[in-house]
Amino acid sequence: MNYSQIPSPSYVIDEQLLMQNLALLKSVSERADVQIIMAFKAFAVWGAFPMIKRFFNLTTASSLAEALLASEKMGTLAHTYAPVYTEHEFGRIAECSSHITFNSLAQFTKFYPQTVENQRKISCGLRINPEVSVVETDLYNPAVAGSRLGAVADLLPDTLPEGIEGLHFHVLCESSSYDLEKALAVVDEKFGKYFSQLKWLNMGGGHLITRKDYDIEHLIALLKQFKTKYPHLQIILEPGAAFVWQTGVLVATVEDIVENHGIKTAMLNISFACHLPDCLEMPYQPDIEGAEKQDTTDEKTVKHCYRMRGNSCLAGDYIGNWIFEKPLLTGDKIVFKDMVHYTMVKTTMFNGVAHPNIGMWTQNNEFQLIRQFGYEDYKNRMS
Repeated sequence: MNYSQIPSPSYVIDEQLLMQNLALLKSVSERADVQIIMAFKAFAVWGAFPMIKRFFNLTTASSLAEALLASEKMGTLAHTYAPVYTEHEFGRIAECSSHITFNSLAQFTKFYPQTVENQRKISCGLRINPEVSVVETDLYNPAVAGSRLGAVADLLPDTLPEGIEGLHFHVLCESSSYDLEKALAVVDEKFGKYFSQLKWLNMGGGHLITRKDYDIEHLIALLKQFKTKYPHLQIILEPGAAFVWQTGVLVATVEDIVENHGIKTAMLNISFACHLPDCLEMPYQPDIEGAEKQDTTDEKTVKHCYRMRGNSCLAGDYIGNWIFEKPLLTGDKIVFKDMVHYTMVKTTMFNGVAHPNIGMWTQNNEFQLIRQFGYEDYKNRMS
């Protein structure tokens, strides 16, 4: 990318890299004979949907808004799961969904009659909790002790209620095929007795298929082996991050350099709290183009070492230290890598901080502005 062509701040999706990810996922879907659908919770930039629809047209929704987006912008019915449904929204969710997964038998019992009354057939499922996960951060672990997500095996009846056609489990997060293998073995052991009653099994998200070290051949072999054992089941995967993994950046600008007792801080025109919330939640330290992460404890002794700080009033609006080859100057561009998944969908307008643009770096090596935000966007979120 030619960053001089890109207004700051901007999230920028690389069209060529996105196409490569889509082609890889399509190949896996065809070779393993499974259905791969895109999860809006990781990426919902509908300006990119025309490109995505050339490879995939099915999506998973976790709310009424996402189900409506699937209908309006993808032109398709969603596979919908939410931890809880409400009376005033469920009717519209049903109108926009081909599949609806319930978090509990109580929710299924309450809302199933409405799916039967619908003019169109809706396939209903139940989320299960195998109580096993490799996710180390509790904030993102759906199988943590006492989890509210999914029904555990020992509390289910011997036979599932009539009308449940599928089961859904989601216990991965940026995980490998070997992690899926472990989880699938437990699911088969605990819930396999129900499979003869079902039409589909949704293995959820967290499959980081497009990561360079992901063992695609192992995944395909694993899925084929499972389908050999249960040939009547349609297998569904709904990765989110994998669709847009390492396909774009966040371009920011150094607006000031602040020094306090030897600690240098680059004051940016973006906010970690507002625009990169996972940096504070996980936490994790993203890569910056042309810089190295500072791992030692004494940042004062390292030449050209800077903290990156955001422009909200939150004192902790910063994460980590980076080492640059030369001193940073006001006006320098700072490019955060891999900033497309779980960024734009989670941003806030706290403090009314200027929201980054959303753009595309096209295959013709040009910047295409998809969306620009301003005062009206902030005002309309208030009252």
